Amino acid sequence: MSVEIALRAARVRYGPLEALHGLDLPVPAGTVTVLLGRNGAGRTTALRALAGTVGLSAGRVEWHGADVTRLSAHARARRGLCFVPDLRAVYAGLTVAENLALAAPGAGAPDAGAPYPELVPLLSRTAGTLSGGERRMVALSRAFLARARVVLVDEPSLGMAPPVATRTYRMLAALAAERGTAVVLAEQRVPDGLPPGSLVHELRRGSRASSGEPAEYL
Repeated sequence: MSVEIALRAARVRYGPLEALHGLDLPVPAGTVTVLLGRNGAGRTTALRALAGTVGLSAGRVEWHGADVTRLSAHARARRGLCFVPDLRAVYAGLTVAENLALAAPGAGAPDAGAPYPELVPLLSRTAGTLSGGERRMVALSRAFLARARVVLVDEPSLGMAPPVATRTYRMLAALAAERGTAVVLAEQRVPDGLPPGSLVHELRRGSRASSGEPAEYL
């Protein structure tokens, strides 16, 4: 498997505290990679370091072998990286249709539908009036519509009903299998139904404690 993007000996500091301690994290193309760990383990910081929303105090970020450590978050987005954070992932003052149109022109048109059929009746609603699960669907729609090369999602199923969460993981798996996208998920537990070839990296206190296949962690 070719490595799409990677952290190399990455260190991140928040003031006096170091959140990542020289983390090496290769992310293969066409694969679902799960960053597993408890709150404070470094999962979210690792995603933010890949996305460029936090800077490294040491180490580097590589994309197809090129050093992109100094590349800004919006420049990485233009190159094909989509980051879906766990909080504040939608534009609350915009309608659902307008949020979807930011990912792909025409995606919010009533006759174009959306990755989640549940959103179609809500296209004219402002995102700030939606439930937590509905906002999560709007945020994740960006990942499914943007044709990104790298998709980073912090807790995909946050606030979702179980059937919608199951469908979400199937769609994320399809991004990797059918489009060759490098998909990275930050999770507190390994989700069911990950495709063959998926990888799990367990993080503890900002370092990688172990790696393996999903079945080893279920």
